[in-house]
Amino acid sequence: MLQSVEPTDSENKAPVDYGELPAQKTAVGRARLVAKAILQAVLALVVLFVAFKGMDYLVNTKPEVPKRPITEKSYAVETEAVAQKDYTPLINVYGEVTAGRQVDLRSLVAGEVVSVSDQLKAGGIVSKGDVLVSIDRFEYEGALTEAEANLAEAKAGLIENRGRVELEKANVVRAREQLEFAQKDLERAQDLLKRGSVTERTADDRKLLVSQRQQIMEQRLNALALEQANVEQQEAVIERLNWRLEDARRKLANTVLKAPFDAVVRTEGAQIGRLTNANDVVASIYSRDELEVRFTLSDNQYGRLVAENGTVVGRPVEVMWYLGNQPLTYMAVVDRVGADVASSRGGVDVFARISVTPEKTPLRPGAFVEVSVPDKTYSGSFRIPETAFYGDGLVYVVDSESRLAERQVKPLAFDNGYIIVQGDLKDGETILATRIPEAGTGLLVRPVGGDAKAAAAPPASASN
Repeated sequence: MLQSVEPTDSENKAPVDYGELPAQKTAVGRARLVAKAILQAVLALVVLFVAFKGMDYLVNTKPEVPKRPITEKSYAVETEAVAQKDYTPLINVYGEVTAGRQVDLRSLVAGEVVSVSDQLKAGGIVSKGDVLVSIDRFEYEGALTEAEANLAEAKAGLIENRGRVELEKANVVRAREQLEFAQKDLERAQDLLKRGSVTERTADDRKLLVSQRQQIMEQRLNALALEQANVEQQEAVIERLNWRLEDARRKLANTVLKAPFDAVVRTEGAQIGRLTNANDVVASIYSRDELEVRFTLSDNQYGRLVAENGTVVGRPVEVMWYLGNQPLTYMAVVDRVGADVASSRGGVDVFARISVTPEKTPLRPGAFVEVSVPDKTYSGSFRIPETAFYGDGLVYVVDSESRLAERQVKPLAFDNGYIIVQGDLKDGETILATRIPEAGTGLLVRPVGGDAKAAAAPPASASN
């Protein structure tokens, strides 16, 4: 393709002027920048100067503000008035309720169970004398009838034997009379023989008769002895039959098993139609009126109680059974101390008998309870909150000017959030009950709460 030969627009432009050099242009630009920077610096200085002067004017012309007077800082605290008297702290331990009297009722005779009490079930309540189980009586009624018949027969035999004894006694009397007559006849014959009135044969006949009477007399005595022996033997038989009759009556009575005391059924093992053997366990019960609580006192606690009274038996205690958030309270009395030292639990086992009243919710063996035992009594002591006790036996009292003052005390025992102490306190003084780190002698406090008025007033002991 052929290109145009006409000149272009760029070729028709005017020629370039090369009169001003690039170095000259650079120098002019730098001068302008320096002038601009100087102008900005001057303006900034002017603004700062004007601001400084304005601030100085405002400060110098501000109104005078009244100053708040400096006041001493005071602390709002709780206080409590102390009283000097005899305090007995409580030992709080935990224990378990146990049955004071429990027994396994066993069947004393064998046979078929024919009736069972409706209350003979776990948790059932039975009263003394209630029939729990009845066993078929037929066999035992028959044994009783037989024993009565045997005894009646033996008594009849005894009457017969005693009649024979009386008969033999009469025979002995008659034989003795006949012997006496024969002896007198012999004596007469011997007198006549000496005088020659009778023959010697007659005298011998009289001697033979006396011998015969003597023999009869001995036979009657032997017969009497035998009959008396028969009487004694029959009396022994009657005594044995009396025992058998009593045994039959007792077995018949034992077909009915009764509750020996007011109790709660723990377990039962009898049903109608069941064949039971002698000595089978029919039910296990425990007395509902004889409950105990077993708890453990440490060696130190037990030692304090023994040192004060010589024994812990008879000391009243309080038992609390928590059902949810509502505690049930029962009174108890220490009944005895365990036979052995409970080394595994680190103390001595103590048993207290619980006083059960009908209106109270009945306790159950196995219940986990809290036990409060009165500790040693401390005479002339003070009872202060634990928050009032600072290290090394230091407490603070609030004086009449609401300032703190130090008192030195000695701790004796703890009592459910309180401490029993002895020391420099006086009866009626008000102590600081709020624990504050800045506590010290002379610190100003502001009592609040129920004892605020008591803290502001002078101590009662000072007014006496």
